[in-house]
Formats: sequence, structure tokens, C-alpha cells
Amino acid sequence: MKTVELVKVKCNLNHKPLEIEVEADLLLVEMLRDILHLTGTKVGCGEGECGACTVLVDGKSINSCLILAVCVDGKEIVTVEGLAEGNKLHPLQEAFVNFGAVQCGFCTPGMLLSAKALLDENPHPTTKEIYEAISGNLCRCTGYTKITEAIKAVADGKTDVGRV
Repeated sequence: MKTVELVKVKCNLNHKPLEIEVEADLLLVEMLRDILHLTGTKVGCGEGECGACTVLVDGKSINSCLILAVCVDGKEIVTVEGLAEGNKLHPLQEAFVNFGAVQCGFCTPGMLLSAKALLDENPHPTTKEIYEAISGNLCRCTGYTKITEAIKAVADGKTDVGRV
């Protein structure tokens, strides 16, 4: 019989303090989805290749399928659920809607968080820098053009100029 070691994790999750006991081998994506029911973070490949599980840890985009939950002790985690402020969408969320950058939606949370990490670090990226920042996020629907346009619009302060 396997003995399960529980470890206490204290962090900030979506701008609120969180203290939770988790199994030592639990992945962050499992903690978010299965225990905390934050299902915006998707499980795609489980190998860090698709970006569907992207979250921000201390402002950096990471694949939550590759990191243990215990590794976020003392850190700030933001999931897609933490982007909006109440009923007010984050400018990136608004732009994704206005530019038609959302189709099936599976990649959208990871794309949004990768884009946020980019804009927090580089508020005025080039199109090439945007493509590089989202290169770890796979999308099978949009072809990336509308996603890139939406991110560029936010960088240019024009989130309401979509072509939908």
C-alpha cells in the first residue's frame, strides 16, 4: 500500500491567499482543475508541448502539466479565471472577442496568459515577438492571425477595433 505524503502549499492564487494540503506528487494542473475546480486551465498533451495548461507563476508563463503543485509554495499564480476584474474583462479578453481570436476556445486560456506575460514584460512587442511569445501555444482553429492581431491591438491600445 502506497503512503501518500501531504505537503502544505501557501501561495496567492488569482490575487487571493491560498493555503492547501496536496499530495507531494500532484501536478499543478491537477490541483487547479481537480481540487480547486478552476477548469479554464486545460489539459492537452500532458507533455508541455501544446500550452493548453499555461498559467502565470510570478508573472512568467509556465506549463502547469510539468510542475508539481508543491513548487508554487510562496508564489503568485494567475489562471485565466484571474484575468478579469469582477465583470470587467481584461483588455486581452476583450480583444480576443472583438477580433474573433476565439473559435473552439481550447487554446484560449493559455494564449491569453502567454500574451499577458509578454505584454507585462514588453508592452509594445513587434509582431515577430508576439509570434515568439505564443509559439508554445498550439491552436488548431484560427491560424494565429486573429490571435496576433488581438494581442497587437492591446499593445497599441485599440482593443475595441475588431473586425468581427
